[in-house]
Amino acid sequence: MSTSTKREKYKMEEWSIKQIQEALQNGELTVVELVEWYIERIKQFDSSGPAINSVLNINPDALNIAADMDKAMGSGEQGPLFGVPILLKDNIETMDPMPTTAGAIALKDNYAKKDSWVAKKLREAGAIILGKTNMSEWAYFMSTKAPSGYSGVGGQVKNPYGPENFEAGFVGGSSSGSGASIASNFAVVSIGTETCGSILNPSSLNSIVGIKPTVGLISRGGIIPLALSQDTAGPMARTVRDAAITLGVLTGVNPADPITATSEGKALQDYTKHLKMDGLKGATIGVDPRFLDRHDEETTELKEMLNIAMDELRNLGAVIKEVEVPEHDLRSDVLSYEFKHQVNQYLKTTSDSVSVKTLKDIIAFNEEDPDNRMKYGQDLLIESEGRSESLENPVYLKQRSDDVKLSGELGIDKVMEENGLDALLFLSDSGDELPAKAGYPSITVPAGYTKTGLPVGLTFSGLAYSEPKLIELAYSYEQQTKRRVPPKF
Repeated sequence: MSTSTKREKYKMEEWSIKQIQEALQNGELTVVELVEWYIERIKQFDSSGPAINSVLNINPDALNIAADMDKAMGSGEQGPLFGVPILLKDNIETMDPMPTTAGAIALKDNYAKKDSWVAKKLREAGAIILGKTNMSEWAYFMSTKAPSGYSGVGGQVKNPYGPENFEAGFVGGSSSGSGASIASNFAVVSIGTETCGSILNPSSLNSIVGIKPTVGLISRGGIIPLALSQDTAGPMARTVRDAAITLGVLTGVNPADPITATSEGKALQDYTKHLKMDGLKGATIGVDPRFLDRHDEETTELKEMLNIAMDELRNLGAVIKEVEVPEHDLRSDVLSYEFKHQVNQYLKTTSDSVSVKTLKDIIAFNEEDPDNRMKYGQDLLIESEGRSESLENPVYLKQRSDDVKLSGELGIDKVMEENGLDALLFLSDSGDELPAKAGYPSITVPAGYTKTGLPVGLTFSGLAYSEPKLIELAYSYEQQTKRRVPPKF
């Protein structure tokens, strides 16, 4: 049976990890055929057709790796992601012959010397790294004028729910390609990264599930940094189950990333036991409607969608409390201080083929060819270069200390403790800043579509290492509402 015939028979577009592995184990499909199908789909809809432009590179070794897996089929223990094609955001290093660029032309020759923690853990679990996804350049920390999803290396990612209708930026970022590719069925799972909304935002706008974990649950080793006090990787998938399976694969303590020590005794290797149909029963969830006021002309429609979602949650056994999340003046300067220090540290680890070794070098490199290298300017890079490089700077230390206290102890902790909450609820990424500053987890699931067809997500946020509870809530909602509808090309 040809790959195209199998596609027709099995409707592979929306296949889950479980469906793939059952087909492989039953001999209905080979790993090579699976990888060939995804590569062909990327060529058909990402490189041409609607040209979603979400995948930067396809791994040249993917088919050889798949062939080796076919030979190993049935021999020995196979990992939870055996044979599953996964895409990595292009700021995550892998030893496969693909550069890691963060979307920047300055890093077009940045080939990693070893796997990142994320790539290593995926490989150990049996996953196939299918390729790299396009992203907002420098994790959306290059220019305030650039739309989400644009990079000098890859150009503009489009939203698969309206590639010709939604303007640039409505694909979300900075894990733009990671979101659009999974919505478009170019892989089973992708790995994104988030500093502030960069997993939640594109997951919501592409009608998929995104888990932004507690900072410390997944090591950032081998990931180009933005601000390590807030940076984390996380899974993006079409279902809560697939995201939960992938999350468990990625956890662990990495001595090279000290923050991961905080996860010891709190991280799980298997989150699937928290996939509970009745996960919302008896849960107390807080909602602060004021967060919707950020959406301007869409506020009325979004409030209607939130009211519908709250009624659904109540019908599923949850108690909804209207709360007021404390509003504090959080300082974005923290990111510009950390970016300069941490990107300079990262560039010291790159090979001689990378000519830029400091942020100052990057700025100068871009200025040599501004039309191609800095189409929307680079004001955020310049602002960061103007900061002190030392993170012992008292201004930075004060701002970071204030952020942690105001977002955590006097923010999320306070409102959740006073109201006895299991989670806070937001539409899409409307409440992403507080959990980001505190380093707390969130999960977003499809909640429907606006009248124009733009996807909207429902996001549950909680305290540090509350991923099990958040997965219970999200899975229960997902399974009993079934909001996701695949895009039509």
